[in-house]
Amino acid sequence: MAMTTDVGIVRSRRSRSTRNRLLFAALAGPNLLVIAVFIYYPLLSNVYYSTLNWRLGATGASSAGFDNYLRLFTEPEGIETWRVTIVFTLATVIGSMALGLLLALVLNRAIPGRTVARTALFSPYVLSGVGVGMIWSFIFDPRIGVLAYFLRLWGLDSPEWFLDKNLALVMVILVYIWKNLGYCAVVYLAGLQSIPKDLLEAAEIDDAGPVRRFFRITLPLLSPTMFFLVITSILSSMQAFDILRIMTPSGHGTNTIVFEMFLQGFGAYQRAGYSAAISVVLFLVLFVITAVQMRFVERKVHYA
Repeated sequence: MAMTTDVGIVRSRRSRSTRNRLLFAALAGPNLLVIAVFIYYPLLSNVYYSTLNWRLGATGASSAGFDNYLRLFTEPEGIETWRVTIVFTLATVIGSMALGLLLALVLNRAIPGRTVARTALFSPYVLSGVGVGMIWSFIFDPRIGVLAYFLRLWGLDSPEWFLDKNLALVMVILVYIWKNLGYCAVVYLAGLQSIPKDLLEAAEIDDAGPVRRFFRITLPLLSPTMFFLVITSILSSMQAFDILRIMTPSGHGTNTIVFEMFLQGFGAYQRAGYSAAISVVLFLVLFVITAVQMRFVERKVHYA
């Protein structure tokens, strides 16, 4: 009798386990299929295409092995792409985070009109990158631009922002910082408002000045917020495209790795295999950056 009962329990558990597996397959199966078809299959196909020497629309292609990857790391145009990407990423991340922190500290105070100021500060972040690029292209225009007009009032000539490679890079960096400044400030502001007031009040009672309170209390407690912003800002800057495409269509001095990938695959070069290799390298770089930050930087973050 006991053996019959045990057999019935085992069969019931197996039946329940089978139903759970079928339910999981029914619910998760379509999602997994969509992910496999639209994410993993294109990713693996792109890795294969990166080993070919071919053009978009061509009926045939020849094997290139690792030549496309070597070109990205050894030829002058590839080295220039890495230089521009590093300069653009460091400048935009540091600029956005530093200025965003300063503005967040100001807007965290009880000042008149701070709600309107917060809204105005965050607005550029939600604007279309295409629209932002078009507006700032007019502002920087050395002939009819707003900036040129004010420079002429002071008796100065406007620099050739679009013709000089270095100035073009400075121009898009300034615009990108302006667009992402509000995002960093709002995230910082949320972090500042989560800091316990009693800690700051206790430090003030102990005669700790504003500077000391900032470096000893505020800044350490903001480390989770800064950690989050570092990751998101680096990933965002390394994938910047729309503003660069609108303001400098040919990539004159602003060919970051994503922009170079577009120019090589869909621009005048039509080197789709080389473009695919750039995208594979970009994926690996972003993956490594995220993994390193999560592994080492997070150890220095104060969550309590």
